[in-house]
Amino acid sequence: MGTHRESVIKAFDEFRQEIDEHHDRRERLIKISRDATNLSKKVIFLLHRAMTEEPNNDSNPSLRVVRRGREKLREVQALYAQIRLEVQAERFWHYHRAVSPGLQEYIEALGFAHYLEHGTLVSYQEVQLSLSDENGIPYFTLPKEDYLLGLSDVTGELMRFAISGIAQKGGRVRAREVCAFVRQCKADFEHFTPYVRELSKKQAVTSQSLEKIEDAVYAIVVRGSEYDIPPDMLDDIIAQSISTFSSTTSAKSRLGQRDIRNGDDYDDEI
Repeated sequence: MGTHRESVIKAFDEFRQEIDEHHDRRERLIKISRDATNLSKKVIFLLHRAMTEEPNNDSNPSLRVVRRGREKLREVQALYAQIRLEVQAERFWHYHRAVSPGLQEYIEALGFAHYLEHGTLVSYQEVQLSLSDENGIPYFTLPKEDYLLGLSDVTGELMRFAISGIAQKGGRVRAREVCAFVRQCKADFEHFTPYVRELSKKQAVTSQSLEKIEDAVYAIVVRGSEYDIPPDMLDDIIAQSISTFSSTTSAKSRLGQRDIRNGDDYDDEI
């Protein structure tokens, strides 16, 4: 009787230890995923800020910006190298939900940098290689769902990139190129919506981003046809108009945020 009781207690002790290890591992992965998310967001902000700065004498300033972004992304890659042993083999899928948000944000940042450099979508193989060691061995198998969802988020950054830089020299042409690119992305991603959970929601956001780019490009084309002036002068007029619009929008946004914060239903927690 005593031996049976001891064996039961021992079994439950092993279960308790296994559960404790599971929760500790999950917390570590969630923290790393949050760190990866924050670093990736900083890279995206860096790319936007650098691309909208006044151009210098560089022959291709986007390459300089992308190099800075890729250097920061190495910090994210180092984080994923740390969890290699934590998510070996089938264990990765056990903790997939813990690492998925940070992984998608990383793909978004990497995809945005890749577009600025090459004007194309980053391939699955390139993303997987960036999450591999020096011998090309992956830290874990990149889920295709996370790859597609991360790429879908890139369209939102392209919308901001196109609109924020539309007043710069060459910005009108670039905005039209981005518009065509995002439109093609939306059409291509539509084929995967029945198979990838959450992609339909991402597609709705992509549609909104595409509409904003189309509205901006349409307005520029229509306004441009009204002026029979050199392109440089037209760029100045567009820059002045966008500056006035941005100031008005920013003021309204601040007032709106203040009204929200004064409301009883405002919740500061996310």
